[in-house]
Amino acid sequence: MADTLDTIATFVAVAELGSFAEAARRLNRDPAAVTRAVAALEAQMRLRLLNRTTRSVALTDEGARYLEGCRRLLASYEDLRAIGDDDAAEPHGVISITSTGMFGRLNVLPSVVTFLKRYPRIDVRMMFLDRVVSLVDEGLDLAVRLGNLPDSSLRATRVGQVHLSIYASPAYLAARGEPRTPAELIDHCTVSALPTMPIPDRWSFDGLQGLTSVAVHPRLIVNTTEAAAEAAADGAGLTFIASYLAKAYVDAGRLRRVLPSWSPSPIPIHIVQPAGRFPAARVRLFVDHLAHDLRRRFDGPRDD
Repeated sequence: MADTLDTIATFVAVAELGSFAEAARRLNRDPAAVTRAVAALEAQMRLRLLNRTTRSVALTDEGARYLEGCRRLLASYEDLRAIGDDDAAEPHGVISITSTGMFGRLNVLPSVVTFLKRYPRIDVRMMFLDRVVSLVDEGLDLAVRLGNLPDSSLRATRVGQVHLSIYASPAYLAARGEPRTPAELIDHCTVSALPTMPIPDRWSFDGLQGLTSVAVHPRLIVNTTEAAAEAAADGAGLTFIASYLAKAYVDAGRLRRVLPSWSPSPIPIHIVQPAGRFPAARVRLFVDHLAHDLRRRFDGPRDD
């Protein structure tokens, strides 16, 4: 049984990575042994699971169906092994997660810490990355992503939305006045953060009269929203940032919201996982825990 499961796990690694050599590196195995294992599995199943060329490896139709079953089998076996442990009434193992930097540190990390306290036999590996990575290639169980998701093979659970607003320091507003309409922004200094405003000299948002796009004068352009928030709090001008990021500055009296009736469309928040893979019990527990926390903080939907 163990040999069969090892062979199946080898096939899954080759299929997910699209390469015998990459699978061998992930599994710390000899490439020739990986090739033999998949060939033996195909012979046992009397099916061609992979089409091989000198440059690529691709699943056949039968291989794609077989892969889904293999993923479910491996996940179920892992859960069964936990039941067999003498003291395994509680789940254990490692969960690998990724999230964007600032959002992850402020909103995902606290949830991770409370989860670790609740489940002392589970460990978490968390990567803070301001770029999209392949969950399969990086060996990650899940990601928290902001923004509209492109069509992909990921399974997504929407857990809320982030609201953006315009903020400035009270000192700046006292010196320069407060804009009353979006058109007045052109007369003010602005700080544009590329993650939220990819066209730094033009801001777009929804308001009472629908979608509006106005020209602005960005005295400062930065590549992180936290830098924009800090610069605005120091009086550099007005900036568009997320409400969760602005909250600490507002509470400390360093920022004040401007033009409250005008803001961009909210940015959706999703927890994403590889599609077709039946997640281990510890991953399912964490997703439920994190989804509850994020929905509570960001007023997300109760039903998926």
